[in-house]
Amino acid sequence: MEGIQEIEKVGSISVFSEVAKLGHEQVVYCHDEATGLKAIIGIHNTVLGPALGGTRMWNYATEEEAAIDVLRLSRGMTYKAAVSGLNLGGGKAVIIGDPKQLKNEAFLRRFGKFVNSLGGKYITAEDMNMKTSDMQYIGMETKHVTGLPVEMGGSGDPSPVTAYGVYMGMKASAKKGFGSDSLGGKKISVQGVGQVGMFLVEHLTKEGAQVFITDINEERLRMVANSTGATVVGNDEIYDLDVDVYAPCAMGATLNDQTLERIKAPVICGGANNQLADEEVHGQRIMNEQRVYAPDFVVNAGGIINISSELMGDYNRELALSWTEKIYDTTLSILNLAGDEQIPTQQAAMQIAEKRIEDVGRVKLSF
Repeated sequence: MEGIQEIEKVGSISVFSEVAKLGHEQVVYCHDEATGLKAIIGIHNTVLGPALGGTRMWNYATEEEAAIDVLRLSRGMTYKAAVSGLNLGGGKAVIIGDPKQLKNEAFLRRFGKFVNSLGGKYITAEDMNMKTSDMQYIGMETKHVTGLPVEMGGSGDPSPVTAYGVYMGMKASAKKGFGSDSLGGKKISVQGVGQVGMFLVEHLTKEGAQVFITDINEERLRMVANSTGATVVGNDEIYDLDVDVYAPCAMGATLNDQTLERIKAPVICGGANNQLADEEVHGQRIMNEQRVYAPDFVVNAGGIINISSELMGDYNRELALSWTEKIYDTTLSILNLAGDEQIPTQQAAMQIAEKRIEDVGRVKLSF
């Protein structure tokens, strides 16, 4: 297939090892010289249905870094869909490069052709540095795209629904950690105020929480602070605050050996993907320290829930929000299961997701 190469032909040894370890079905590299497009599409698991996951555009330092990111993100989408009870598999795409320099109609439509060449095995949507207007261009070349503008019958920006799900997950985590799900008066640090982080801060400040925010985008940081009353802190300072809840809402792996020495919050719940730098090591450490950790793929599932509503046709935002509200119960049940079995919460959530995939896999084949 012109412009697409399977990973075994181009991937480095470390990337291929990661593919084997994480159990992906398919990974493809996409390249188009005319537009400068370089993208990677990861399809992790399609037992429950076609792989759904957004496209992220980022100026990665290396192509290997981009590959590792798409592998971890697509795997997370599998668990996210499974634990949420959706009939969807997990996939993700990353586009390598500066969105301000590269994105235009031809560039996005070329990516749409690559998505279309997969025949519906992968359905894309928006993610970091991608907008509903970008989905329109991609949608000119494929029907396997979601997150289209509301005026076109789509669900629009999924960020508000994702943020609402994180908010519900945080309230459930507070219930487990503090005995009450009220966030009023709680001190909460939010790392990253992109679309999801911004809407999360709005929910928290409306409930009366004292919120501290940081972001690499200073203009956006000022805007969110001015509109919500949140307090701005430095990018590194965020780890040392004496707060009740730490909410990572930017890039992944912010829960690692170095930061866990500094983070004081007894509850950790945020919208970022792949928050644990090492799932086993850091998940176990958080449990040993008797902190509450809400698995990211559980609480940030509002986006995929929102998009699944669009896929069913006749999108209804109120229905999507109602479904997303159930993240509260899902989160609390996972936290309780982890406590009962004395296992890390990440492990408990993965067990539930894997059991559903295994059970359904007995009665149907992959997509």
